[in-house]
Amino acid sequence: MIEIHPEILKRNGEKQFVILPYEEFVALQEALSDANDLVALRTAKKEEHDTPSISLDDVIQEFGLSREGAS
Repeated sequence: MIEIHPEILKRNGEKQFVILPYEEFVALQEALSDANDLVALRTAKKEEHDTPSISLDDVIQEFGLSREGAS
């Protein structure tokens, strides 16, 4: 979990802005990006669950490749 230390600025007595240390801001951006990637992956897997596929071993055999060349 990301620990943040926000500084909240008020305007006319109402919360308006948040200031974060730069490192915490970057960590939040990375966490949001990871979360978005996970959502996109889950969506793609859900949409493509019935798409035909072929195993890596079958591809290697079909194209006459070796296992060393597959990594």
